[in-house]
Amino acid sequence: MLNSQRLAVLPINSYDLDSELSVVDRHEYQGEYDALTFGAWSCHVLANGSGAKSDIAFRPHSDRLTLTELGRQLPNIMSVVSNHFSLDRLQWVRVFSLRDGAMAPHVDFLEFEEPGTRVQIPLRTTEESLHSENETVYHLRRGEVWKIHTTDPHSAGSTSDIARLSLCLDFADADEPVEIRGDIPPTEPIRIIDRPEPTAAELEELMESCRNLTPANMRSGFRRFADLHFKRHSHAATVFDWYVEAARRSGDDEVVAKAEAFRTYCIEKRSQGETFEW
Repeated sequence: MLNSQRLAVLPINSYDLDSELSVVDRHEYQGEYDALTFGAWSCHVLANGSGAKSDIAFRPHSDRLTLTELGRQLPNIMSVVSNHFSLDRLQWVRVFSLRDGAMAPHVDFLEFEEPGTRVQIPLRTTEESLHSENETVYHLRRGEVWKIHTTDPHSAGSTSDIARLSLCLDFADADEPVEIRGDIPPTEPIRIIDRPEPTAAELEELMESCRNLTPANMRSGFRRFADLHFKRHSHAATVFDWYVEAARRSGDDEVVAKAEAFRTYCIEKRSQGETFEW
């Protein structure tokens, strides 16, 4: 069962976004979420509580929403936000870029007492760009407004060379519905991706290919485990079971401890401001 919800579809073709998406493509990312991301994933802040371009890491705040330097360069994208959403509870406006990469399965808001409401709207995407939640993999089409269920293990991955750019809006209060104006009726059903079960041989090959995990290569080695989740039917949290088992086969206690610590950081427990050091 998919807990994330498609809330609406926006008339995204009525906005001239191509030149502004190119600005995002060229914008430098400061690496705030590098511990969780593999391949080409980046985060670009258009508005936050401070207006500072260096203020990237999500946190709840009660400040007035303020455009960053990048946000001021993207009036059409910001018009998508202001035309269709109430700004009263809006705390963050970001664009997530994903090209030939993946995020580690993770649970958002572990470090905060109250989860907020996260909405994503793809502004550019391809069929290869996918999301996952628990054991379900699904595709967000361009212009679809999705309320992401962030408190269960979830992920995103893409094998495309074209960067998916997804507008991410974070609202205060998880219980209040998000008001959406000017949407259009959906014309296509929600797209769930059917994946076959992994075979014993596939899993054994994965484990054996990583038998030589070391502290130096275990970060890059995780990518294969995250990728398999999008190709074979499996729960997002199972990625860490596979990874820890492969770490045990290395015979290196340091590698095992690091793999277990990464699982804890991603889906179990972390404190505000905590970073994971590979």
